Amino acid sequence: MKTTMTLQTVLSLLIIGILAGVLSGLVGVGGGVIMVPLMVLFFGMSQHQAQGTSLAVLAVPVTAVAVYNYYQEGHINVKFALIIAVFFVIGSILGSKLAINLDQKMLKKIFGIVLLIIAGKMLIEK
Repeated sequence: MKTTMTLQTVLSLLIIGILAGVLSGLVGVGGGVIMVPLMVLFFGMSQHQAQGTSLAVLAVPVTAVAVYNYYQEGHINVKFALIIAVFFVIGSILGSKLAINLDQKMLKKIFGIVLLIIAGKMLIEK
């Protein structure tokens, strides 16, 4: 997908980046929950393109400063993070291979269901 880099495009990307960054630092979400839907909405990207672009953003250590802030305050379990990271890599390989082979409509439905389940659980927890 080739998107022209107009001022409106750059401003939309800036908004997505700031919003995803703030929410990532604030409540630990940003990639799939914020960037993917906004890229589909603002740029008409397919679900596959938005998910791939979101993953590309996260491929560089964009959250390193936020992680450092949490680490300084003693809010990171390093052992847990390392174990999860190793298996996150394995899971992301498997998940991306599966997603690439799914129809976009099915992928969007799965994405929406996952968001609803997470939102529902967060809303009804005590």
